[in-house]
This record gives sequence, C-alpha cells and structure tokens, in this order.
Amino acid sequence: MNFKLEEAIELLERTPRALELHLTGLSEGWLQGNEGEGTWNPVEVVEHLIEGEKTNWLPRLAFMLREGDGKPFPPFDRFAHLNDGSERTLAQKLQEFAAIRAENVAKLKALVGPDPERLLERTGRHPAFGVVKVRELLSTWVVHDLTHLSQIARVLAERYRADVGPWIAYLGILRK
Repeated sequence: MNFKLEEAIELLERTPRALELHLTGLSEGWLQGNEGEGTWNPVEVVEHLIEGEKTNWLPRLAFMLREGDGKPFPPFDRFAHLNDGSERTLAQKLQEFAAIRAENVAKLKALVGPDPERLLERTGRHPAFGVVKVRELLSTWVVHDLTHLSQIARVLAERYRADVGPWIAYLGILRK
C-alpha cells in the first residue's frame, strides 16, 4: 500500500492552485473546448470539482464514520454541475473551489485527528461497489483530482490537434 494521509493532503491542497495557474486568464477559445460530444470543457470540470467538494468526498467520509457499512451512502450525481445555471465567472468558480477545498481539508484533518491509521481501515457501503474502506475513498479523492487535471490538459491540447501537423507522432497527449 502506498497511501499516506499526509501525502494525500499535499496533493489535495495543491489542486486549487494548479487549476488557477492552468486556467486563469485563458481566452474563451481555450475554456470552451472539449474532447467531443458528451465531454466537458475546463469550466465544466471546475464546476464538477466544486460539486464533488459539496456533496461527495467529505459527506461520504462523515457518513462512513457515522454509519459504517450497514447502509450505503447516498450516490453522487456526477452530472449535477451541468444543471448549475449560475452566471459566475471562472475566477469566482476557482475561488469557490479553493475555499471549499481548504475547508474540506481542514475538516479531514480534524476528523482523522493525530492517529489517522485507526480510521483508514474503517468501512462504509458504496451504493454500487459494496463495502469500501476510508483509505480507498481518500485515495480515490486524490486520483480524481489528478484525473481531472489530466483531462483539462487533454482538452487544451485537443484544440491544436489539427495544427501540430506531423509532430502529432510525438505528442502522446493527442494519441487516442
């Protein structure tokens, strides 16, 4: 097992800044691109991450610690952010994500306390997967961040797919 809570927190704390550095100041052409029908643009990814902070990671952790694996925690609607009709700017969304992530990391640290190992093997019940461990939930939170950072990089690269010419042979990010 490679999971270490302090290392997970290192990455979780950096994701908001990584998004800010990657996306702030980009033109709409960069921000509205996607990888094709049914995929998300970078702004929608940020909205999805906000939704996850509100309704997925910490709520599920709290549910697991309170209920154990006796009953499944509520499913996460991965597409709920697509119904958000708000007119906030990307800067406002990035700020919201940073604030709620900082709050959630602080709550995580408080929940696990000085001896996180005692909690990491506790279990809960996922509505589709069955019994899962706290360690697995927290690992998934970290990898989820990395997945969406990678997705944003792919979407940005996709915009120039037709423009790189023969160099596409050397650009793994554009290989499907």
